[in-house]
Amino acid sequence: MHSFQYRLVMAQLNPLVGDLDGNTRLITDAIRQAREQHKAQCIVFPELMLTGYPPEDLLHRPAFIDACEEKLQDIVNACKSITAIVGAPLRDDAGSLFNVAYVIKDGHVIGVAKKQCLPNYSVFDEERYFVAGDEACVIDLNENIRAGISICEDIWCEQPAAAMQEAGANLIININASPFHTDKYEQRINTLLDRVNETSLPIIYVNQTGGQDELVFDGLSLAIDSVGEIKVKAPAFEDGLYLVDIKGQDQGSMQLSGHVAEQSPPDALLYQALVYGVRDYVNKNGFSGAILGLSGGVDSALTLVIAVDALGADRVSAVMMPSQYTADMSLEDAQSEASALSIEYH
Repeated sequence: MHSFQYRLVMAQLNPLVGDLDGNTRLITDAIRQAREQHKAQCIVFPELMLTGYPPEDLLHRPAFIDACEEKLQDIVNACKSITAIVGAPLRDDAGSLFNVAYVIKDGHVIGVAKKQCLPNYSVFDEERYFVAGDEACVIDLNENIRAGISICEDIWCEQPAAAMQEAGANLIININASPFHTDKYEQRINTLLDRVNETSLPIIYVNQTGGQDELVFDGLSLAIDSVGEIKVKAPAFEDGLYLVDIKGQDQGSMQLSGHVAEQSPPDALLYQALVYGVRDYVNKNGFSGAILGLSGGVDSALTLVIAVDALGADRVSAVMMPSQYTADMSLEDAQSEASALSIEYH
């Protein structure tokens, strides 16, 4: 039997909504690093990596979609001697808009996966912008790996995974912009295990990082083998390129390997989310820093610590909350907090 090795990179990155130039640089720099530094044959980016997520009403601007098409060509041109799976919008000849994953190899688009399950609940309103796809996308990454490509919500539904298996996939790649909330990681794992149990296929799950207004994306990209064991896990809230080495024989079972990051305790993960969300909200909106009222109480003390961890002491200042009803002890506590964190206060 013929044995093979294949190296894939999960690009867990933090795009900026609407910044097509900056996101294109992120993508092309990562492609170059994956190819030259990591000797990878494939790199996988998150959902709508080109536009950032969620692009919302930018998608209603024809000029924005035109610009996406131009930038996609830059990405295609940069994709030499490597395969890249890139999330972006696609406008067809009839003017319909799809949320897709482009599969690009050696300067050519060799496949397009259209998102089939469009979430329209809670913070998601994708039915407002996109038309749902209805076909499985299965691509030959090499002579041994037939990858079914799906997008975020598709992995939470049974039908897309089953259709990819029926179409001959022996691996599922799922690209995501999946926001953090408490217990979300456990929900994702249980969902991925459901798909593994139904299909007996390994899954590579790539999620973005970063904050966008009230949303925070935690990363925690994963590779799970065909028996449901986590073989690769990227850390939470850390941008980077994370390697998945795939070994196997012919089109038989594949072994996945790589680094498994330690899981933070729930309270630590929640604190990371708060810090990360504040940092990106301030920085992505171009604010110089933060000013907050400091009462000497627990709530404002915690808010102050989050702000300093997110931005640094030199970008945070506080105003003591003066009032005839404010006790001296409260003002003294507030001053102690400000002094301990070396921030400017008034």
